[in-house]
Amino acid sequence: MTQAPATQHIRAHNVCRDYHLGEAVVHAVAGVSLAIPAGQFLALLGSSGSGKSTFLSMLAGLDRPTSGSIIVGAKNLAELSAENLARYRRETVGMVFQSFNLLPRMTLEENVELPLRLSEVDRRDRAARVAQALERVRLGARSKHRPSELSGGEQQRGALARALVNRPSILFADEPTGNLDSVNGEQILLLLREFQTTLGMTIVMVTHERPLAERFADRIVTLSDGKIISDAPTAHAASTVLAETTADSANLAAEGARS
Repeated sequence: MTQAPATQHIRAHNVCRDYHLGEAVVHAVAGVSLAIPAGQFLALLGSSGSGKSTFLSMLAGLDRPTSGSIIVGAKNLAELSAENLARYRRETVGMVFQSFNLLPRMTLEENVELPLRLSEVDRRDRAARVAQALERVRLGARSKHRPSELSGGEQQRGALARALVNRPSILFADEPTGNLDSVNGEQILLLLREFQTTLGMTIVMVTHERPLAERFADRIVTLSDGKIISDAPTAHAASTVLAETTADSANLAAEGARS
């Protein structure tokens, strides 16, 4: 996995998702507008029922908005055919969930290979791509093990490798640390940050854990009752920008001194 994926800008405009429960209408997402620059690590926070997971599922192409638009690159997901939406999920998106969703009768490498088989990637290319994905999550030595032989943290890292193997430009993570202890949860967030910095990947993560989001994400968007109530950069992002600005200033000063 040496080649970085092409990044995609995400723009959601006035997105709504309604559900009908008998005669009642539940406005799970109520007019959300949001722009996510390519390469950003965005955390979606909110209490249960706030609409954050519903919004994430629409960004990932798992569900369609009742109204509004979701533009990824030049494509409006709300207008794509079922076939093209499936292609978007297969070629552009990687996804991990709170549950690891590894097939118990398959080895780890077989689980990671599965998206390649579904995408009809040439058999000769699969082994190398699977090995690269497993090495990226530090599980190369565990490739022949079945999920029951792996710890919870290893299973989630295996799920990350499976999400990476098709070389997506966007990674969606729905409560990826929810079933993990604090040590393993931090390891998952460190890997997500690594994917962002080394692969240029856009990451959108739903979480309840604000301290982790503040440490690892660039930006936190908080939802309540299906609406955005706050949107702000994290201190981590501000310190990164400051460091980059300081480095740029130092480089300019050095160039000036040499000239």
